[in-house]
Amino acid sequence: MIQIEADAGEEWDSRIGWAELARAAAESAFRHSDYASLVSSGPVVEISVKFTTDEEVRSLNASYRNKDKATNVLSFPMVEPELLDSLASAGAGEILLGDIVLAQGVCAAEAGDKAVPVETHASHLVIHGTLHLLGYDHEEGEDEAEAMEQVERDALAAIGISDPYAVTEVQT
Repeated sequence: MIQIEADAGEEWDSRIGWAELARAAAESAFRHSDYASLVSSGPVVEISVKFTTDEEVRSLNASYRNKDKATNVLSFPMVEPELLDSLASAGAGEILLGDIVLAQGVCAAEAGDKAVPVETHASHLVIHGTLHLLGYDHEEGEDEAEAMEQVERDALAAIGISDPYAVTEVQT
């Protein structure tokens, strides 16, 4: 069972159900990952998702990654990926998988650049962050990046969101 704890700061549009968005996106990421069995396995798998300011994300990025700038999403895994298979077979208990933090201004700017609603881009970022918690990586090589992007595409499609990596041709 997947449990998502979500918190949205006041800079995030209060008309959007951010907790529901986080739950749907993270669960879809699980279902399309190599760890789909965790959705229905015995232990409760918990993720915390925080929708916050660019400044908070910048500070976290500086502290934990030595990059003094805001970024769209950060993931902080609490479980080593190689332990996930054995945890999935555990009969009960709780797994604190990790935390995901999204920066509102960066997310909104990227959504604008992509001409998609902020909630659509935020769903993509939650899926992306969840996959990082599950050990997926896009910085270790092209094959890993392509595999992660395919899981993202599948997870997004399952919640009704188009491929964010699709290249559209301009008609002249």
